Amino acid sequence: MENKENNAIQPKAIVLLSGGLDSTTVLAIARAKGFACYCLSFHYGQRQAIELARAKANSVKLGAADHLVLNIGLDAIGGSALTTDVKVPKNRTFEAMEQGVPQTYVPGRNTIFLAYAMAWAEVVGADDIFIGVNALDYSGYPDCRPEYIAAFEKMARLATRAGTEEKRTLRINTPLMHSTKKQIIQKGMELGVDYSTTHSCYDPAPDGLACGQCDACRLRRKGFSEAGIDDPLPYHKKAG
Repeated sequence: MENKENNAIQPKAIVLLSGGLDSTTVLAIARAKGFACYCLSFHYGQRQAIELARAKANSVKLGAADHLVLNIGLDAIGGSALTTDVKVPKNRTFEAMEQGVPQTYVPGRNTIFLAYAMAWAEVVGADDIFIGVNALDYSGYPDCRPEYIAAFEKMARLATRAGTEEKRTLRINTPLMHSTKKQIIQKGMELGVDYSTTHSCYDPAPDGLACGQCDACRLRRKGFSEAGIDDPLPYHKKAG
């Protein structure tokens, strides 16, 4: 997919797009800021590969300039409930989600994703990367913190021709970093995001229905409830 309309005069950005609620909202934000968005998704061996179909649909709906899906196979490394047969934690309290790093953490994932985004940014001439990390509803992932993003941004400037020879600054934009899930949903609604075509669940049923009990589902449902908006996704009948 390549939408060339107005791309010559629009600044370019790489948008890491998982197909989830947060990253889809980030794409809408980047588009609203006037960026020609080059969306980057990954088939990394995750058990919920349905998210890639949702990412493709949302990249089209929100007018992305291009959408690239890379196969990188992090399941060969393992170490996560998202890439192995380790059970996904269910029905944890929100307080428990703030304690320690959960089994759904994928070792090195955001670093690897951002490295690919950095490389593609050099190729397409983009000075901006957008990623939907969040320091509030982040389920304990260490690679979603502001200090991590700042460190990667500094490294990217040292590691690229764009940063060393061309003296360009690669910015890593994290527009959701200090937003609650409620605020993220409200922002997305303002921008016309169709959340019925997003996917958040870590452990969907074979028919694709969200479990409603994993950390991602619980945070999503909490956000919609606090925003006073019905979550348009159907959930498995055991979700409660």
